[in-house]
Amino acid sequence: MGGDSLSPPSSAENCPLDSDASSDWDHSCDKLGNNAPSSGKHVSLDALLYEAEESQKAKVFSEVIKTYEDMQSSIDRLEEARKKILSYKPGLWADNSGSVDVSQPSRLNCTTLLVIGPRGSGKSTLINKIYRVLESDASVSGKAQVSCNSSVDGTCFLSEYRIQNGSGSFCLYDTRSLSDDLLENEEVLERWMRQGVRHGELVQRKSDDVSLMARTKQKSRRCCSYSKARAINFVIFVVNGLSVLESMMSPDGDKTEYSVMISATFHNAVLSFQDDKPVVVVTHGDLLPLAMRAKIRIFLGSLLGIPPASQIFDVPDSDDPASAMAVLGMLTYSLEHADRYLHSQNPHVFSRFYADHAIILWHVLVCAVMAIAIIYEMHLMYKNLFWESDTEVDWHKIRHLWSD
Repeated sequence: MGGDSLSPPSSAENCPLDSDASSDWDHSCDKLGNNAPSSGKHVSLDALLYEAEESQKAKVFSEVIKTYEDMQSSIDRLEEARKKILSYKPGLWADNSGSVDVSQPSRLNCTTLLVIGPRGSGKSTLINKIYRVLESDASVSGKAQVSCNSSVDGTCFLSEYRIQNGSGSFCLYDTRSLSDDLLENEEVLERWMRQGVRHGELVQRKSDDVSLMARTKQKSRRCCSYSKARAINFVIFVVNGLSVLESMMSPDGDKTEYSVMISATFHNAVLSFQDDKPVVVVTHGDLLPLAMRAKIRIFLGSLLGIPPASQIFDVPDSDDPASAMAVLGMLTYSLEHADRYLHSQNPHVFSRFYADHAIILWHVLVCAVMAIAIIYEMHLMYKNLFWESDTEVDWHKIRHLWSD
């Protein structure tokens, strides 16, 4: 989280160090500040660094706790925040970053947010919660299918959920859970980020067992064809707070696979837009004390290298106003950062789009040329047989063949 670095004082007036100990910086300084140890005059460098580290941790913890306090105090602006999201148009918030020319119209009429995360992180639940918050109705039925246990297949097809608001909109893409195999995750994410995502697309892995592959193929036969590809404009990374806590508290490090997997996936370069990394959502936090939820965000901030107070959002499963404000804050962050790159869309998606159409057109032209060539050859053959034969027929000599 930054902070001022600790360096030896340069002035003897401010800190009268003994000449013999100046090189080792072993003596404490009377004016180091309130955080300096006061139990003795001789303090080691390790102790000073430890005090500085603890002070920094306390500062970060205070910043994260303050986000919860600010959330409670801003509940009266809930309707205003909801209207801001519902009035969103692609490219409308680009001027907040100052990185693009807003006078140039966006080539898209829909901003695409990709929702990814490990199994059980609550991706589909988050999408349903977003709908409830935007429609200001907790009784709204779920749009996305939610899996309640590990015995079911879960989300196997890419699903688009569009938030329509007149002249513009944004959509959320629910995805299949991340695999335990990091290489499989890299392959899938690389394809989505470079080639785009399509509603209804079946997501299969090499590690899928035979029965799962058979079931998903049977489901895909009953589905409509894929929609057109959508370029991804920003990524929402969802993690289960309870799983993160278990990984944090593992005494022997035997349950750190979860942290390793989300760290490796999060740091995949294809998920970032220049220096902008995905926004992180922590779910299931309502089952934990507030202080522990704050520590989880701080742990994730250190693990992923992002500020826990501004880029990691704690979205519990409850339908209270504070939770709704967290959802709206996360959407605001995502759309503001997505708008920075709407005018410089991933060229891989558009080149792939035109390449696919060029291939189809090429095949049509080849087939047409072959058909014309075949018809012409047949024409020449019949012409040679019936119209240009060198044999002359004496009709007078053979008239008896039909006169009898």
